[in-house]
Amino acid sequence: MPEQLAFSLPAKEALGRDDYFVSGANALAVAAVESWADWPLNKMVLIGPPGSGKTHLAMVWAHEAGARVVGADALDDPMALAQGPLVVEDLHLIVGDRAKETQAFHLHNLMQEGGHPLLITSAIAPARLDFAVADLKSRMEGTSLATLEALDDALLMALVMKMFSDRQIALKPDLLSYILPRLPRSFDAVRSFVEAIDARALSEKRPIGKGLARDVLAEIVDL
Repeated sequence: MPEQLAFSLPAKEALGRDDYFVSGANALAVAAVESWADWPLNKMVLIGPPGSGKTHLAMVWAHEAGARVVGADALDDPMALAQGPLVVEDLHLIVGDRAKETQAFHLHNLMQEGGHPLLITSAIAPARLDFAVADLKSRMEGTSLATLEALDDALLMALVMKMFSDRQIALKPDLLSYILPRLPRSFDAVRSFVEAIDARALSEKRPIGKGLARDVLAEIVDL
């Protein structure tokens, strides 16, 4: 059977709950986020290393809760943001910036006053962050945590299959078996690989098989 040929079809990334795969690496965090009606003080901090799937899980929750999503560096108008459920992404990126931390502190208080659920993502746990604003530090350290671990085998396989499926590309089992042990265990690495192999297949008019996979892996992975 010939290798999979590539065609220029738009990638439609699926970010619904049915597209978020659960394994031992993320089961506890998923359960914690999904039980948002029971969050202590109506807030949760979602922790995980880069590429662990924080944004995907936050987007799933935002869809289910009807929440807005905003970066931690874009909290200039806390009053306007504190009108309903909210996701604040990448808290760790503003730590040390007193002005931005102060905005985050005011937003936190307004969300609490309004009784609105607040999900915050960070690559680093609040207890390990060097906050400039002591009041924000205490509020974050007093917030329940949900932690995503690095991808395990089951989640890595599901993620690779999903990202190829988003691009309407079917993987043969032998190609999947070749790719999986060679990919770094992160969402970002998988995304980079899938985007690169799809782009090269199109530009070079090559089938998506082991030969092309080997070439792309050599470029994006330190083999």
